[in-house]
Amino acid sequence: MALAVRLEQFLDQQGIAYKERSIDLVPSLDAAVTALGQSRDKVIRATLLIDISGIVMVVHRYDSALDTEALRKLTGRHLQPLTAHQTMRLFSDCDPGFIPPIGNAYDLPVLLDDDIARAEQVLFSSGTDHSLVEMNGHALSMAMAGSREGHLAIRGPGDDGAREALTLAEVASKLKKLYRLPPMPALALRILRLTSNTEATARELAELIEFDPSLTAQVMRYARSALFNYPGQINSVQEAVTRVLGFDRVAHIALGIASVRAFDVPRTGILGMDNFWRHSLYCAFMCQRIAPRCGADKGLAYLCGLLHNFGLLLVGHLFPIEFKELNRLREANPEASMQSLEQQVFGQGSEQEIIAVGHGAIGGILHRLWELPDPVVKAAGVHQQPGYQGEHENYVMMVQLANALLKDRGIGDEFNPDDIPALLKGLELAPGVVSELMDEIDQVAPELDVLASSLTT
Repeated sequence: MALAVRLEQFLDQQGIAYKERSIDLVPSLDAAVTALGQSRDKVIRATLLIDISGIVMVVHRYDSALDTEALRKLTGRHLQPLTAHQTMRLFSDCDPGFIPPIGNAYDLPVLLDDDIARAEQVLFSSGTDHSLVEMNGHALSMAMAGSREGHLAIRGPGDDGAREALTLAEVASKLKKLYRLPPMPALALRILRLTSNTEATARELAELIEFDPSLTAQVMRYARSALFNYPGQINSVQEAVTRVLGFDRVAHIALGIASVRAFDVPRTGILGMDNFWRHSLYCAFMCQRIAPRCGADKGLAYLCGLLHNFGLLLVGHLFPIEFKELNRLREANPEASMQSLEQQVFGQGSEQEIIAVGHGAIGGILHRLWELPDPVVKAAGVHQQPGYQGEHENYVMMVQLANALLKDRGIGDEFNPDDIPALLKGLELAPGVVSELMDEIDQVAPELDVLASSLTT
């Protein structure tokens, strides 16, 4: 075990007492904190900010969000988050995403939340992905010598030590009471009902789609794409269904396109509609290719991949101002998890209680309200939870594996590494499947990009 070099040197030189606490190797600080259980109440963290006058480290409780107005009043500065590149240049001795909140070790000025100044015991990142540092209040005050104190953070839910997180049922109830949730668009609802009818015909599906000229054009474009290399002419949706795509695939892509119309979300940005569709189509394609390798239904796997991220659209639809800020933070902080950024943006109040469960759970709630198939609900609801075991776990793991592999292509909204070997093991897939899947995605990537672009125009 070892701390980051500069942190260890500083603590030893200053004679500051600490205890190194070994943890299992983790992909992110969020994962380390989650594994701590009740001890996570003691965790503190650093947020790095910058303006024309330089960089500042703000140290606050892990379960808190910065009060930007309080920061502005205390400093008189308009500070912005550092980018991941800037951060790693400063902390080159640290593992990515594991920043020690001891600014003096890195010659950085520190703003200390007054809640931390009164702490009797704290835990924080050692700068590595396999240990934490434990320190008492006296030692912490020595480490923070020269810092400026203030009431800088908004505490997370659970301040009083007795308040419990909302259950998903409570979140669903609050969502319905507080906000006007978008109903499933009428066309999407009709498509969904048709797919549940085992006697439905290709002609009935085609007639339903052809009722909408825009949807017709998009389905036809999909059928004529190089993804399928159909040698003949395709002149109608019914021909697309019977000759090229099949009933389920047409129904699922049409359902996804029609459902997205329920949301008013900007096109641009890393979380915008353009990237949403690109991510969704890639994930759907990959899930469809994974499914037969592990005995799952290809059509259902495709739908799980296509719709798993709808929670982000609902967040953007309900909270456009906060969604814009979330977009900016996602681009500036690729080392952070989406859930931690969501908590930071939404702060406190009724929105915090709801968003604290993560956009995945919110998407699962919406899918449940829309009466989508159970595996689709589950894949959306828990795709943010590594190591999930339970109902429809194979579809959840397919989405997680697809997302993990797509990160190497810069596709998706999460950038922290995943445990790919564990996902392969859970799906009973050989390691060689990874290279096969990546070869398959490389072959169709240009066409998927064109299709994704066409769905937002």
